[in-house]
Amino acid sequence: MWLPRDPAIAAELSRLHAASRASDEAREARGGFLPEEDTDDIVRLGSEYLAVSPEEGRLLYMLARGAQARRVVEFGASFGLSTLYLAAALRETGGQLFTTEVHPEKCRALRESFDRAGVGDIVTLLEGDARETLITVEGPLDMVLLDGWKSMYLPVLHLLSPRLRAGALVAADNIRLDASQPYLAHVSDPASGFLTRELDDMALSLKLD
Repeated sequence: MWLPRDPAIAAELSRLHAASRASDEAREARGGFLPEEDTDDIVRLGSEYLAVSPEEGRLLYMLARGAQARRVVEFGASFGLSTLYLAAALRETGGQLFTTEVHPEKCRALRESFDRAGVGDIVTLLEGDARETLITVEGPLDMVLLDGWKSMYLPVLHLLSPRLRAGALVAADNIRLDASQPYLAHVSDPASGFLTRELDDMALSLKLD
């Protein structure tokens, strides 16, 4: 498994990947996710990692580093695996990452994780509803990662679009889920101003102008 060169970030990523695997195994042992109607989503998923794979993390690092990104937004940090891959790239480019998370327990865990990884100078955690917290983030933005609630992908994109520079990248994970389809239909439409390519379960979009 490839890990960034920064030893503190690499160590924390190793810890988080191990915890994510354990979470996945425990979920499978109890029969997968509970039916959506059984429990409120925000409570039910508060302890779930919902993490990017090592391969996806490496791709995110490559995208941010290759684009020489300086200002990046992440919608939906969860426990911070994707956040740390992006932070590792931004350490190299001298950039800043603004990441959102709505669940209080995850926010507490994120702050501890960021302290261990030593990325407090790179990452700003915005706690609460992203539709409110992201209003404070100034542009121009070089890259956006969408990996939170899928039904909010399109509203978050509309919120951030005026601050995306021409040539900015937008990566959206879990695009095969039904709730992601309005977003995918929008960015796949040439009239949207985005050029989009699907890579397995992720969509990469380039803002044309």
